[in-house]
Amino acid sequence: MSASALLAIAGAGAILFGLHRLALWMEDRGWIYYRRKHGSSGSLGSACLEVQAMLEPSKKHVIEIVRMDDFEDDDSAAPPKPSARS
Repeated sequence: MSASALLAIAGAGAILFGLHRLALWMEDRGWIYYRRKHGSSGSLGSACLEVQAMLEPSKKHVIEIVRMDDFEDDDSAAPPKPSARS
């Protein structure tokens, strides 16, 4: 292998490492989901339901039921009980 090929491989590795570190930093700032945190599939599912409601107006009741369930889940959350200390 020539020196220029080794230098190109090392440069590509350095660029990939830099992009990895940049992505981790962006994730810490809350801008993207990368390795440590994962997005919820709920928002993607809601978006698909909205598109389906535009294409098929008869499916609108499904969206209303899902939204009602989400609203009820948010209201039913009771505050956590204090734990007994030993």
